[in-house]
Amino acid sequence: MADEVRRTDAIPDEVERILRDLPDWFGIESSLLAYVEAARHLPTHAAFDAAGRVVGVCLLKRHGPATAEIELLAVLRDHHRRGVGRRLLAAVEDDLRAGGARFLTVKTLGRAEPSEEYDRTRRFYEAVGFVDLEEFVEGELWPHHACLLMVKHLGDAAAAR
Repeated sequence: MADEVRRTDAIPDEVERILRDLPDWFGIESSLLAYVEAARHLPTHAAFDAAGRVVGVCLLKRHGPATAEIELLAVLRDHHRRGVGRRLLAAVEDDLRAGGARFLTVKTLGRAEPSEEYDRTRRFYEAVGFVDLEEFVEGELWPHHACLLMVKHLGDAAAAR
């Protein structure tokens, strides 16, 4: 369980530690290092356990005033299915709404590629309100994999005021 979730300064070493705990999702070294590099400059939310250890992270990209994208959402394996990802996303969504965002997107491995791990990932995103927007075949968006773009409506900015 995450005892605290908050926006934090850059924590690339913590991001790397978490990703190395998840080789079934982040087993391509060049991709893992690209996420670690992104963690040096992208807005970051982190989940902390009672001892203050980072157990989950979410990196965001803003694409404009109304939209943001999850660049990375990762939770230590021994903290899966404990609500850490849900709490991270809730904090991210609250911050985005406060900043006027209306949509949150995420890219994940497409359904065209069988994967038990990514089936779990897609089910998680569906459970927290994301829907499929578009699936790109291998090479269209990512060079070696199909990519599924999912989206969640965060609400209208006028309604949030």
